[in-house]
Amino acid sequence: MSNPPYRKILCFDAHLDISMNAMEWNRDQRWSVEQIRESERGMTDKPDRGRNTVSFPALREGRVGLVVATQISRVVKPGDSIPGWYSQEQAWAHTRGQLEWYRTMELAGELMQIVDRNSLARSISLWEKPNEMTPICYMLSLEGADSIISMKHLEMAHEYGLRAVGPAHYGPGIHANGTNSTGRLNSRGVQLLKTMEQLGMILDMTHLNDDAFWHALDIYRGSLWASHNNCRALVDHNRQFSDEMILELINRKAVIGVALDAWMMVPGWIRGTSDPQSMGVTLGVMADHIDHICQLAGNSLHAGIGSDLDGGYGREQCPHDLETIADLQKIPDLLKMRGYTEEDIRNIMHLNFIRFLETHFE
Repeated sequence: MSNPPYRKILCFDAHLDISMNAMEWNRDQRWSVEQIRESERGMTDKPDRGRNTVSFPALREGRVGLVVATQISRVVKPGDSIPGWYSQEQAWAHTRGQLEWYRTMELAGELMQIVDRNSLARSISLWEKPNEMTPICYMLSLEGADSIISMKHLEMAHEYGLRAVGPAHYGPGIHANGTNSTGRLNSRGVQLLKTMEQLGMILDMTHLNDDAFWHALDIYRGSLWASHNNCRALVDHNRQFSDEMILELINRKAVIGVALDAWMMVPGWIRGTSDPQSMGVTLGVMADHIDHICQLAGNSLHAGIGSDLDGGYGREQCPHDLETIADLQKIPDLLKMRGYTEEDIRNIMHLNFIRFLETHFE
């Protein structure tokens, strides 16, 4: 029997697509991971069916009590390989449906939203000695801004609690170009960032291509972070950050959450073909990416966790020594073996993102 959550170190996860799994994968997040897997036995519509790793009980078991939870909805053209909607209006309505699910889970006592310094402080207090009923405390983030029809819609989103926005996702977007594309922010993207800065929102640099990354840094003077991004020095792909990009984020006092999607962790991963065991994908590889960021910074103040678990993949594409998200509790020992102190480990597991938000919400 595992130790109760309050004996484990608090974990802050900066990127989880919780509502996407509930609303698009039809997963009741109140069930155990095992119950969700059993409910999907024999299903083949998505590659991760029966292989999920996230649920509310698993989050509580792993003391993953503070999370950044997403809304996500793309706009695509007919024939695009990436799923999405054909209009911004559809995408906006889809994100509102995801919001309603979060609200419903709040009414059920499963979630509590973080929107300011006071709610952050309450969340930290709740998770000092949690139990099986402690609500998961979440801050709302938008992954890809295609659903933002106008700046009035962004203001409406801020009013309902949206606090962070990543302008792009994969490919060309409405406001910016993301992974596997090129090009700076367009005029709508520039206006998006200006309005975000006026509203005091966090700019999530994740998924911005290199051109848009540097353009965004030139424009934005507000708070910024990278919720789930790994290191190009270890996996040479435009989805990752180069050392130059990481150093600039460090200079801007950002925190970078390291992700657990296998293709971002090791070079040579082939989707649908490679498997974590044969490719040596372990939580130790996550520690490699964390360590790389810390070595560039010269300290442990800019690395964190942004697991992206169940972000459209499951155990078939994440560390083979991770059964559920509760296994994030293995990370402290992995860091300790590398010479990280208890203070360093607390920084990486939760304090860096908490301090970031405390400063941002002042």
